[in-house]
Formats: sequence, structure tokens, C-alpha cells
Amino acid sequence: METTIRSISGRDARREAINAAVELLRKGEVVALPTETVYGLAADALDPIAVAKIFEAKGRPRFDPLIVHLPNRDWLERTVDFENLTVLSSQVSADDRELILRLCEAFWPGPLTVVVPKRAIIPDIVTAGLDTVAVRISAHPVFSEIVRAFGKPLAAPSANRFGRISPTTSKHVFDELRGLIPLIVDGGPTTHGIESTIVAVREGKIEILRRGPVTSERLRGIGFQPMAGVCPPGIHRQDVDAPVVSAPGQLPSHYAPKTPLRIVDDPGSFKSTGRCALLAWNPVQKDKRFFAIRNLSESQDLDEAAANLFRYLRELDALDVDLIVAERVPLEGLGAAIFDRLQRASHA
Repeated sequence: METTIRSISGRDARREAINAAVELLRKGEVVALPTETVYGLAADALDPIAVAKIFEAKGRPRFDPLIVHLPNRDWLERTVDFENLTVLSSQVSADDRELILRLCEAFWPGPLTVVVPKRAIIPDIVTAGLDTVAVRISAHPVFSEIVRAFGKPLAAPSANRFGRISPTTSKHVFDELRGLIPLIVDGGPTTHGIESTIVAVREGKIEILRRGPVTSERLRGIGFQPMAGVCPPGIHRQDVDAPVVSAPGQLPSHYAPKTPLRIVDDPGSFKSTGRCALLAWNPVQKDKRFFAIRNLSESQDLDEAAANLFRYLRELDALDVDLIVAERVPLEGLGAAIFDRLQRASHA
């Protein structure tokens, strides 16, 4: 299969790229699209055969559910079963419907995904057989225009091979999925650079299942508070064949470079035993112990660090080093989401 990249620079090019994407989606194909978080691999969320092509292209296991991107807020009622508010196997009160709606009102369109009970319109392949579905509305203008023109929800996980570093440019997608998908719409580098925050509502509280651009500090204004005694996000039950995860992006090993990655508190005390590269939080210009250095943000801005994270991991991964050393980032605000990605990337 030939993979084409279409730019959106210029009015005519943008219109042609959007039309080409919509045409392929209507034919049941998959296309890579820019979002405000990372590039997504999109297909008709209501067509099981089209969704199966996402799993095939990514090499993604079927037990890992997908995020569904809605065209607009009207689709929330069509995909969510508010009469059966059961989230993550915990019964919640009717008031939680209002809390879910407040979350959507506050953060949509934007990088917040909400896990909610699904209606039968959502195929089981999308949700890995769970009775819940993860939904959001993207704020990216190109993705928004395409999903609205398509007129139905799109399933769209990150456009990379399963478990690998998420793509933040069209070139990253091309490097990962060349020959496996027909079209990549090039919308330039993504804004946030890490995947959306995923939350669920239960027992009148907001639980963060995956950290992302919508931080716990921002969620506190809606009703978030740490939940004591809750099982950590991730695998909630096991069966004999494979783990069943409660939401996308929950496997302990994810977003990983091919090169081993180790997180350290202080690179200054690190003793190199081979050809190493450094992903630094505190600004570093030169250090003879490291073959290459990437500073996440020279000004130590967490937004900039998040936007650079996956790009720099890819650059260091391409250098054929023995080890990538990643300096621990502060855990406040967006730093918690960056650290989450580093932990999963370093999981053996």
C-alpha cells in the first residue's frame, strides 16, 4: 500500500486533504489525522470492520480499548447510556450525570477523555468488550472539520505501532506506518505533545485514569479530589488470555523507545557504563558522559517540555545509543503527566 502525505498549507490544499480523508473514512479505511495532543489513526467508530483495520495497522492487541472522538456534543447522548451509569464496575448516583456534563462543558473541545457507559451503537471491538467507552471532542481545527464532515464518531488512538513512542508530526507517523495506511494529513507539530487526560466519574468523584494536559489542579474546580483506597489506574481484572484494561493507555509498558530508558534523580551523579544519551530537565549544555543531550525546556516550562517529550525521545532513540537517561521532572501540574509517560517508557 502506498502512503500519501497531504499538507493543509493553503486553502486549496486544505480542502483537498480534508475531502480525501473524509472519502477514505466513508470507504471504511483508516487515515492519520492531527489532533491537539498527538497524531491519531482514525476510522469509523461505528463500523467494526473499519475499526479492525486500526488494530491491524498498529499491531494493537484487541484487549486495549480505543478512544472515540465525537463530531459534537449532540453525539454524547447518542453514544452514552446515562440511564445505566455504571463506570469501572462501580454504581454511581444520578447526580454524576451532572458532573459528567460539567466536565464536558468545561473542557470540550479539548484534551479530556471521559469514560462513560456506552450504548449499543458502539461496537464491542472499540471498547474491548467493556460496557464503557472513552469519549472526547478534539479541539484541533483540521480534525474537527474532518469528523464533522464525516458526520459520525471516529475511533482514533495514536498513529504509531503499538507500545511505541506516540507521533507528534506527520513524519513520525510516516516512519511508523508507511505502507500500512493510505493517507496522513499533515497538520504540523501537535500542540500538547502528550495524550489526553482520561477520567471517570464514580461515587460523586472524578478519578484520573491517565494523566495528561488537563491536570489535577484544573480538575479541582470541577470536583476532583484524590480518591483514597482506590485501585491504581490500569488493569482492573485478569483472565487467562490477556489483561483487560479499563481505559486506553493503561498498560504498564507504553510510549517506549527501542533503546532502554532509565529515570534518574540527578544526572550529575550518573555513572556511564556505555554510550548514553540524556533527556534533561535542568538545562545542560555539555557533558562528556553523554553522547547526545536534549533539554526538554531550556526555561523549564512544563508545557514546552510536554510538547518536546516524544519528539526528543524519538531523536535520541535514533542515535543507536545503549541507554537513554531521563532526568526526573517535577510532579506538579503537567509534570505528573510527563513523568507518567517516562515511567511507562522505562518499564522493562
